[in-house]
Amino acid sequence: MRRPLIGLTAYAQQVQYGDNDLLAGMLPMTYVRAVHASGGRAVLITPDDPGADVLESLDGLVLCGGGDVDPAHWGAKRHPATEIDSVRDRSELLLTKAALEQDLPILGVCRGMQVMAVAGGGSLHQHLPDLIGDDRHRAASGTDPLAADSAAFGRHDVVVQPGSRAHAELGGRLTVNSFHHQAVDDPGSFTAVGWCPDDRVVEIIENPELAFALGVQWHPERTTDLRVFAALVAAAAERSGLAAPPRRLAA
Repeated sequence: MRRPLIGLTAYAQQVQYGDNDLLAGMLPMTYVRAVHASGGRAVLITPDDPGADVLESLDGLVLCGGGDVDPAHWGAKRHPATEIDSVRDRSELLLTKAALEQDLPILGVCRGMQVMAVAGGGSLHQHLPDLIGDDRHRAASGTDPLAADSAAFGRHDVVVQPGSRAHAELGGRLTVNSFHHQAVDDPGSFTAVGWCPDDRVVEIIENPELAFALGVQWHPERTTDLRVFAALVAAAAERSGLAAPPRRLAA
């Protein structure tokens, strides 16, 4: 029997490859490996030519991390520190709204969680240092979030609301990696169920009325703790009547 097919939202980015300088659809392989390690089969969704018809072939969707969401989508002016990708915004907001309407299992990672909140009618804080007075949610200025070493990320605890879907999957407290300066303000149609205890920045959102709709503000794909990916793949398998994949917990 086939494995659950999970779509991953990808970048369109100018890249240098050998003597070639070209626009490429790309995504760090950490996302692909996280889906495969959790029993799913990953396919990339590029942001060009967006259309909800791609969801007809999928059992689940991961909204991957990346740059800032344009504040125009919740009626705010752009902060000087905000850098947008309008092509990706348009594609991912369309896909998210359609996936939610279809009750397709969906996981949002970092930017992906923020896209979920905006798609649900919510809003974001554009620059966390203005709100909390420091930059603890990402590493020092100039570090590369795609770097292999953990120094590119901040680290902090997350507390999880008892009784939530996230609590059932992750327990009441965990330590996460972190690289973001936008954050969820109003979760819209979602419910905030996890926070950084130091500053109450929202770290997890979910919609318990749907089969599986979970957003996390950190990058689990860059760790050995793939429980949220395993939960997504399990929900995708159940929705599509596939054999349940083996669940991979924290290493």
